[in-house]
Amino acid sequence: MSLSISGKTAIVTGAAHGIGACIARHFVDRGANVMFADIDDAKLNADVGEDAANEGPVRYFAGDLCQKLTINNLISATIDAFDRIDILVNASRCFAVSDPLSVEDDLLDKMLRQNLTSGLRLSQMVAKRMISQAEKEGREEGEAIGSIINLSSIAAQRSQPELLAYSVACAAQDQATRSLALALAPKGIRVNAVAMGSVMSASLQGALRENGDLRDAILDATPLGRIAAGQEMVEAVQFLASSGSGFMTGQIMTVDGGRSLMDAVKVPAF
Repeated sequence: MSLSISGKTAIVTGAAHGIGACIARHFVDRGANVMFADIDDAKLNADVGEDAANEGPVRYFAGDLCQKLTINNLISATIDAFDRIDILVNASRCFAVSDPLSVEDDLLDKMLRQNLTSGLRLSQMVAKRMISQAEKEGREEGEAIGSIINLSSIAAQRSQPELLAYSVACAAQDQATRSLALALAPKGIRVNAVAMGSVMSASLQGALRENGDLRDAILDATPLGRIAAGQEMVEAVQFLASSGSGFMTGQIMTVDGGRSLMDAVKVPAF
């Protein structure tokens, strides 16, 4: 089984922070050409500006991917730099806790735009580019030509009222993953997702500092008894991007330390 992505060209969104940044840097270390995409221009420039200036395997693109024109510009910039696109990782995400009885319209809209719509639009346009470049290369119908990976959450399947808006967006993204996988399978493009549990990200670290009981609650809810390292999500994404997962599509791969196996309501089922 080969997990190699060497020589492939990838777009990674959310690449200025957290898991997105880890994925993008890991892909570069594994020999891929990577377009780091994020809205945070200053952070991208600080992290990879020097590498991008050397015109090697790294470029970066700053812009709001909730805008259709920005998505077009990102794809054009990637083609200008690397001539092709083989992998897309939709890692740009946002998270919020809210009162389930008074979820504000703008919060739900934000969750859907950031965690569903922008990634879906980008996936559709990247898929068209993958199909176009395969036709120019004379690829046979159904031959593997690309991989799209979404970052999701086990919140899509868990009933946590305070995460209503986030959970709804994640559930919609999972369905979009499956639907797009069916649509693109005949073209040789695989679409999968990684459903994450608790990962030691910057946002979680901040939450742990503010809430002394949160760590124990997470550990109690996770059979493996620990919080995941970001690198563990990165390796799952690499697997889905590589030919090692060549017969997988439309799958929501859960990486949560067994947390989703636990009964959310700790009452015996009689």
